[in-house]
Amino acid sequence: MLDFKDTKDMTEVLVRYNVAMEKTMTPDEAAEQLYSKDALYKAVAKAIYEGEEEDVIEALDACLDAGKDPIKLIDDALLPGMAVVSNLYDQGLIFLPNVMMSADAMLEGIDYCKTKTKDVPKAKGTVVCHVAEGDVHDIGKNIVAALLRADGFNVVDLGRDVPVNEVIEAVAAHKPVLVTGTALMTTTMYAFKEVNDKLVEKGFKIPFACGGGAVNQEFVESFSLGIYGEEAAEAPKFANYALKNGADIAKMRDEFHYH
Repeated sequence: MLDFKDTKDMTEVLVRYNVAMEKTMTPDEAAEQLYSKDALYKAVAKAIYEGEEEDVIEALDACLDAGKDPIKLIDDALLPGMAVVSNLYDQGLIFLPNVMMSADAMLEGIDYCKTKTKDVPKAKGTVVCHVAEGDVHDIGKNIVAALLRADGFNVVDLGRDVPVNEVIEAVAAHKPVLVTGTALMTTTMYAFKEVNDKLVEKGFKIPFACGGGAVNQEFVESFSLGIYGEEAAEAPKFANYALKNGADIAKMRDEFHYH
């Protein structure tokens, strides 16, 4: 049992896990352990981790000069580089601003690779993203969209304060594997229930991933298609799961349940 009169014991209680991790291993040191052993690919990954777009292009040029295929570089260098960032974020060693910078650098690299070939890679699938009707806070949605694009998905970004019917029309037009919605205002979160009910009415059985400060798991799972996402970084995981396993909402909830 801890003796709370003992200063040492109190120190052990109050230190957060991720802070303790940082004392034993810095984010840079953790990243070094995750980089590819291939020096060319490592340079790409390191530039993505650092969020340096110019360095990403320079590293890609070195790969291309070595005879690497530009499209294969997306799967072999750019996506693994972003995976390093996602891994460190999941561990609590880096934070969302870092992830956003890395995602931008990664997307710049993808666009650059596409200019080097006529064989444009096919997107994994499409995801429709939006902010709930009446809500203008779009930072969460922007992060979700960036991470999905970085993972190879085509994103239909409807923006903020999106009318319910516009979401339904986008689903009908684009046939996405996943719909995402974010809400920071409790007065707007009920639009998600309307979206859910209209999707069901139109015959669309598609996972509807909802997140943001206004919602919780109990609310999101109260409607039939709802999948709760606590962090923006979960969006690609949801999309990949739906792509691989189909729209089995019950199984998806079991896979990503928080309790």
